[in-house]
Amino acid sequence: MDYLYQKVAYLKGLAEGLGIEEESKEGKLLLHIIDTLEDFADVISEIAEEQEELEEYVNYIDEDLTDVEEDLYGLDDEDFYPFEDFDEEDFDHIDFDIICCNDEEDFDIDE
Repeated sequence: MDYLYQKVAYLKGLAEGLGIEEESKEGKLLLHIIDTLEDFADVISEIAEEQEELEEYVNYIDEDLTDVEEDLYGLDDEDFYPFEDFDEEDFDHIDFDIICCNDEEDFDIDE
């Protein structure tokens, strides 16, 4: 979030370099806008820090939940992918009947 602070600092320097004074209506408006932008940068920086903390916390909870699931259900990664160990050769001799329009035809899947 440093880039936000850099941009606000640039705008402050630009306003000072242009000689914008708070005595004029426009100057007062521009300087208050720049101050408000700095407040926004502060809030956004705080939100980003809190979001990082929450993300880390959620990751810890996810790890703990995985441990609980493994203890409770006894599931391993292999249980989530039951067909992973099959080869195409295991399915070479499977027959399918396809009925369409009351006609029965044989199809070769390799074709």
